[in-house]
Amino acid sequence: MSEHRETTGRCYACKRTFSFDPKEVVTFLIDPETHMPPGITFLGSLRPAKPEAVARSVDEPICPDCVTKAKQYSEEGGSGRSWDSWPPSSN
Repeated sequence: MSEHRETTGRCYACKRTFSFDPKEVVTFLIDPETHMPPGITFLGSLRPAKPEAVARSVDEPICPDCVTKAKQYSEEGGSGRSWDSWPPSSN
């Protein structure tokens, strides 16, 4: 028996409502107090994430369109950053 459960939620990035499988959707850890990922400032700079911010954070879904746009932006920007290797290595 398949455990394919679909639910509806709002994309953190574009705020569009979409249906997704909670086990398959891309999520982003968000601090509900700041509405930002722990360790990222409102200016987009990085700082050490406080343990209490990480503890209260929840996973927010990202729609497939926003994931595709983010990958395209990363590839076109040529920044060389790979979020697959987070946290960055100290090379």
